[in-house]
Amino acid sequence: MENISKVLEFGSSKEKIKVLETLDNIDNPEILEKIISKLDDEDVEVRGEAFSSLLLNKNKISNFLIKSLNVANKNIRGFTSLVLANRNETNAIPEIIKLANDERSMVRSCALGALGHLKAQEAKGVFLQGLSDTNLEVKKSALQAIIDLKISISEEKINEILKEKDPEIEKMILSLKKISGPEGI
Repeated sequence: MENISKVLEFGSSKEKIKVLETLDNIDNPEILEKIISKLDDEDVEVRGEAFSSLLLNKNKISNFLIKSLNVANKNIRGFTSLVLANRNETNAIPEIIKLANDERSMVRSCALGALGHLKAQEAKGVFLQGLSDTNLEVKKSALQAIIDLKISISEEKINEILKEKDPEIEKMILSLKKISGPEGI
């Protein structure tokens, strides 16, 4: 265990990835903490392998992951919410909802995406609020969740979002209108 910890802390990217590939069945809190910390590694491949390791872990680690939603690091908060969503940990919804108001737009966007993936109908207000966010990616995450959960929004809100003049948002609005039909949303 100590060797694993050392590699995750000081190893090369290649060494970290090699070790992370073997850790999808770990329940040791110290090692789990190290894996979670790798969600903020400078190497995107290491971050991806840490994500995968946590996602594929068959142990009951949701409480451990939920606790990580409160750490100072934005990457860890954001990516952990996505790990929880991909693990279908619906018990994490109340904690992920709190991240929808995070000071970092990346975290807000991940949280809205996670809530949408978890089909969190109870987050309807959070999704609608996300449409007014100052960050375009947060708006897109909110809009995608609204589309996926078939939440109705006003024509006024649609027109407000369309002011962004973003092709991706315009495409999303078209699919939203298809879902709800021509009679409005």
